[in-house]
Amino acid sequence: MNRVNKKQTVKGEAIANIPWEEKPADCKTVVWRSKRNPIISRDLLLNSNSIFNSAVVPFDGEFTGVFRCDNKARRMVIHSGRSKDGINWEIEEEPIQFICQDEEIGDFEYRYDPRVCWIEDRYYVTWCNGYHGPTIGVGYTYDFKEFYQLENAFLPFNRNGVLFPKKINGKYAILSRPSDRGHTPFGDIFYSESPDMCYWGCHRHVMSPVNGWQSTKVGAGPIPIETTEGWLMIYHGVLTSCNGFVYSAGAALLDLDKPWKVIHRTEPYILSPQTLDECVGDVPNVVFPVAALCDAPTGRMAIYYGAADTVVCLAFTQVDDLIDFVKSNSIVR
Repeated sequence: MNRVNKKQTVKGEAIANIPWEEKPADCKTVVWRSKRNPIISRDLLLNSNSIFNSAVVPFDGEFTGVFRCDNKARRMVIHSGRSKDGINWEIEEEPIQFICQDEEIGDFEYRYDPRVCWIEDRYYVTWCNGYHGPTIGVGYTYDFKEFYQLENAFLPFNRNGVLFPKKINGKYAILSRPSDRGHTPFGDIFYSESPDMCYWGCHRHVMSPVNGWQSTKVGAGPIPIETTEGWLMIYHGVLTSCNGFVYSAGAALLDLDKPWKVIHRTEPYILSPQTLDECVGDVPNVVFPVAALCDAPTGRMAIYYGAADTVVCLAFTQVDDLIDFVKSNSIVR
């Protein structure tokens, strides 16, 4: 059934061919997994050890994206890819070669965990960029064939750079998580703004870890979705267990004009590692959401997430149902 979202909650475009599976009759959760998981296997490329934590966007009536592909030498790089249906993907065998005016910035140590965001006239790409430690790389493309690299957004150490899909109060806006050089045992989400996508400032605190599944660190996931209720931000939270980190996903509503102000935030997770793909892999017990497609007329949402740092999986929800869940299960009231 092609359900119509009478509330018109999402302030966005239609994606008529959005990947979608109806909610199973016996499903009791607000988010449900695709029966086709994993949709991208670890060995899709000849030289890939794993493909995960990848960003997907609509493009010319189909879909394209930027994919984290760790090769068999275990070098972390990003590739472009395309799909007619958002499920079956063709990924370029060679990593993206950015055109960069500054050789020092272009000479990277690693690239991983990309996000892709359409703003005004182009697709911006952000990723964790190795420049004397992890920082946030920034680039752009018009066609997913040629990619241009800009200055890094911040000094090391930082991760999870997620742009907003429009200027806020006339400025570009980004979420990030300051970190350390290694497997950071801490992490808050911060908001920053820029007049030119080069110089970033006006840093504001958004949220910190709290008890339970998000007690060690939190980080922004997919590009925030503009709704009548606020910016819908899906994020990851980390619990330190006796067997290491456990990554799960939650959701929050941020103020439209002051996105560092949290209106509501889920106390329970919306998705946690429970299936074999999510619990067994190179890094066990990881659900890491990176991209979310949303069809405004129907409110259908498809969430792409990395599972166990090994494969790409897909989950679904209805925006109105997710917002209701966030509001009725919120830490912030």
